Amino acid sequence: MSILIADSGSTKTQWCLLNGKDKRKFKTQGLSPYFFTAPEMSAVLKKELLPKLNGKIPASVFFYGTGCASPENKTLVKAALKEALGKIPITVEHDLIAGARALCGKEKGIACILGTGSNSCYYDGKRIVKNNPGLGFILGDEGSGAYLGKKLIQHYLYNTFDADLLDRFNASYNYGAAEILDAVYRKPLPNRFLASFTMFLAENRGHFMIENILEDAFNEFFYNHLYKYNETWKHPVHFVGSVAYVFRDILKEMCTSREIKIGRIMKDPMEGLIHFHQHK
Repeated sequence: MSILIADSGSTKTQWCLLNGKDKRKFKTQGLSPYFFTAPEMSAVLKKELLPKLNGKIPASVFFYGTGCASPENKTLVKAALKEALGKIPITVEHDLIAGARALCGKEKGIACILGTGSNSCYYDGKRIVKNNPGLGFILGDEGSGAYLGKKLIQHYLYNTFDADLLDRFNASYNYGAAEILDAVYRKPLPNRFLASFTMFLAENRGHFMIENILEDAFNEFFYNHLYKYNETWKHPVHFVGSVAYVFRDILKEMCTSREIKIGRIMKDPMEGLIHFHQHK
């Protein structure tokens, strides 16, 4: 009997059709209830997911998604899934639960998400016990791709870059101030736009301004999230997400300097979720 597992962030959704030990993986765009209505999500599912299933509708679905902490958003996502897949059992959970299950399994630990957005929690091996709330890319998301992109763009628009970094930026992007402000304030999905600049940061490691942006952003994440849990110094701290994986050297160094035990650092939670559901 097959199950369909989904891990959905703001930028992309990773899927796995699991049937015993047989697994098929594929991707669609992200399905955040903050940016899509139920009909819009259903349309994405019909266009991008159904063709990949090749007519094989799973027996049940476990959907883990950003923004799915509230009952209202869970209902919205479930309605979109039912519209696209029909009347099958569907479980919708927050992406933070996905991260905790993938990173910690059945052990106690701190689970952190650093992708397009950011979040964290203390997980007791069965459930999330404490969660310092993520406030989204406008008010929070410290250490996330959107936050890093915002800081980089601030330096650019405030004309803070030195000549070398400005030349590198202009060689990589054909953006002026007007285009950037339009993308952030008028066009849809501004968090994805901001997070897209994370690649520039990764490609220009070693420049003192880039290193300062990265260090400041992760310090903000540690201060506003990890420092709020007494358990941070009692159990391993794990990280999942593309930003965490790309900049794992900084996270390891920061944990070591603060006498925090570093745990797993995963690019995405899918393999951990597959293992969790296979052994549930």
